[in-house]
Amino acid sequence: MSEKWLQAPEWSWNTSKEETAYVHQWIQPLNELRGLPDLILYGAPISRSSISVSGASLYPTEFRRMWKSYATYNLDENIDLTALQVADAGDIVMHTTDIPLSHQRIQETSAHLVARYPHTITCMIGGDHSTTACAVRGIKEVCKQKTIGILQLDTHLDVRDPEELGPANGTPIRQLIDSNIVKGEDVINIGLHGYFNAKPLIDYAEKHQIQVVTLKQARRKGLINTIQEALERLSAKVDLVYVTVDMDVLDISIAPGVPASTPGGMTSTELFDSLLEIGKHPIVQHIDFVCLDPSKDSPVAETVKVGVYAWLQFITGYILRSR
Repeated sequence: MSEKWLQAPEWSWNTSKEETAYVHQWIQPLNELRGLPDLILYGAPISRSSISVSGASLYPTEFRRMWKSYATYNLDENIDLTALQVADAGDIVMHTTDIPLSHQRIQETSAHLVARYPHTITCMIGGDHSTTACAVRGIKEVCKQKTIGILQLDTHLDVRDPEELGPANGTPIRQLIDSNIVKGEDVINIGLHGYFNAKPLIDYAEKHQIQVVTLKQARRKGLINTIQEALERLSAKVDLVYVTVDMDVLDISIAPGVPASTPGGMTSTELFDSLLEIGKHPIVQHIDFVCLDPSKDSPVAETVKVGVYAWLQFITGYILRSR
């Protein structure tokens, strides 16, 4: 394993050594960081494996561009994020046409980062949702004896058949279950709603005991309570939790910049509150944010802005773990 597939981001920033008031001044390139990072960020810019037309491969670059709009101080929680060392490992080089090869590179890079930094939180920025299966396989390579649970925030189950579609963005959870990387009963999906999952996919989820919590059920119970209960349930069964946030869990009015936008999804506040709770829980060791397509965003880039804010909420929650 090596860092051979990682390259510096397409967009670089000028880092001031005297001031770290904004996110772009705070995040350091991994190869320049002194000491061990608390969190490592890396990009997986692929969208050729998306079932629908997608520009999700553009998100890692637009994600970093938006850092200039965010301060490192969280007013609501009275927390300065610079208490953490956060490193950017760059983006994994994707092959122009070979999707399986690109997926292999994501798996190898994820394994390398976990092996080299075993006590560091990893955060992958996709890319379409196919990247999740690759990252989890890479983590399992290194953590062979550990049981992995998945907390999924999503409008879709993502259990379509890879034998029909290939390793596409609608298949990652099924890939992991069918290959015995994770057990269905150790997957909790929160946020499904409406008319966006065909009955055969629900049948697969029931057969494999995937724990499905619809957005309607979560709102009745309270979304924060639902997230807390899900994490406690997983922590009683697994050794570590991988969280995957498909940005299409958001309502279309809030997040038009996703390949499969839908009405009836989460509000941005619900997502932000969820990520704060997720960040607080010690069982969570890895997270990704996927399926955000900047090419479908409006000129004000509301979806990209929500995506960066959600990531910062997770980091705030991580700082709150020790308080």
